[in-house]
Amino acid sequence: MIAFLDVHYQDDTAFAATVLCDSWDADQPTAEKAVCVGQVAAYESGNFYKRELPCLLAVIQAIPQPTHIIIDGNVWLDDNKPGLGAYLYEALKKEVPVIGIAKTAYRGSTNAQPVLRGTSQRPLYVTAAGMDPMIAAELVKHMHGPHRIPTLITKVDQLCRACREL
Repeated sequence: MIAFLDVHYQDDTAFAATVLCDSWDADQPTAEKAVCVGQVAAYESGNFYKRELPCLLAVIQAIPQPTHIIIDGNVWLDDNKPGLGAYLYEALKKEVPVIGIAKTAYRGSTNAQPVLRGTSQRPLYVTAAGMDPMIAAELVKHMHGPHRIPTLITKVDQLCRACREL
């Protein structure tokens, strides 16, 4: 089971969501889950993971253990400095590979794999922990969807936003 995760914020409350699927080219989730996390930490420049990691862990605890996790963001920053995904991988005791899909390259990053999808000339930037980043990039390239952003990344983003609006 592959879990796509995302978080949206409203004041000091977070809405963390996941959509789950059984194959890398799935066009629809097999399940969805969202949780509300209160009293989230304030944003701290250079330490984004401190705000987002507890939210991701809250939604992961609400589902069976996935085989892979995909986040909207970076696993590694420049020179293998850990990003949100690396902290998540560590928090999960290195048991579940984490793939990060970023819409922009992290300044100074040399380890993100650029991936062109659909007809877009703007790449996504893929990093990974627990698996070969080149394989992760190939998996992202072949995910469902005709556009730059894979279908299930869009779906989990929409789920978070819908929860926020309730």
